[in-house]
Amino acid sequence: QVQLVESGGGLVQSGGSLRLSCAASGFTFSTYAMSWYRQAPGKERELVATITSYDRSTNYADSVKGRFTISRDNSKNTVYLQMNSLKPEDTAVYYCNARRTRVIDQKLYDYWGQGTQVTVSS
Repeated sequence: QVQLVESGGGLVQSGGSLRLSCAASGFTFSTYAMSWYRQAPGKERELVATITSYDRSTNYADSVKGRFTISRDNSKNTVYLQMNSLKPEDTAVYYCNARRTRVIDQKLYDYWGQGTQVTVSS
């Protein structure tokens, strides 16, 4: 059974920091690209950051570059999102995502966590 369990969300003042964690189970974590998405009230879900499985290269949304850092620990089946210099506009539910495309037939494996709330007060 696939599970992605996020933790680390909460209420923080503007300029503060939080570290989100996503513990994965039920699949071969090291072979999946891992991402963090977020969704604010009344807005569409947006990609925040991605880390690949093979070379751990990373990509970030322009809005978080220089402030957020995604990392992974394959020995713990966990992906992290370190969020610094938080702003009120970072307020959202943050979701963990695991994604892999099977090479042989291009089948997509796409898993989501339940989300964790991050609220940044001004």
